[in-house]
Amino acid sequence: MIHLYWGEGKGKTTAAMGLALRALGHGRRVSVVQFLKDGTSGEIAPLRELGAAVYTCAEAKFTWQMDKEERSLARERFTELLSAALREPVDLLVLDEACAACEAGLLDAEVLRAAVLRAAKQAEVVLTGRVPMDWMLKSADYITEMRACRHPYERGIAARAGIEY
Repeated sequence: MIHLYWGEGKGKTTAAMGLALRALGHGRRVSVVQFLKDGTSGEIAPLRELGAAVYTCAEAKFTWQMDKEERSLARERFTELLSAALREPVDLLVLDEACAACEAGLLDAEVLRAAVLRAAKQAEVVLTGRVPMDWMLKSADYITEMRACRHPYERGIAARAGIEY
């Protein structure tokens, strides 16, 4: 089954990591790949401690801060992370910010699509991001759109450790 958590609102990664925690609590094998994130958010260490395989890119940064060479390296690295996660047998595969990685051209959409469809034959697969590709919307069994109704950022309040990351 394919889960898609998408939209402008807060909670996409939170929902995905909550599902990962639930799966771990039931003895399931979990892998998480974080695209466009450096692996320092608060959920990463506890997920690893509970047995999840977590793949992150310590050098990750905002796409608008990347030059051409950094974008090329990021694309290679993200493909490696996805490949590494797919080599492990899992019951739940979380692909956090996969939508954005594809949209930014940092992950080949066809490679991701083939990987997701193959993995979904034997595992739950979660995709997160703001703007999903059409194939994601068509293939997903669960779709949850997160809408931004109000957010403290609008009042100049920066992201807070333990809440937004």
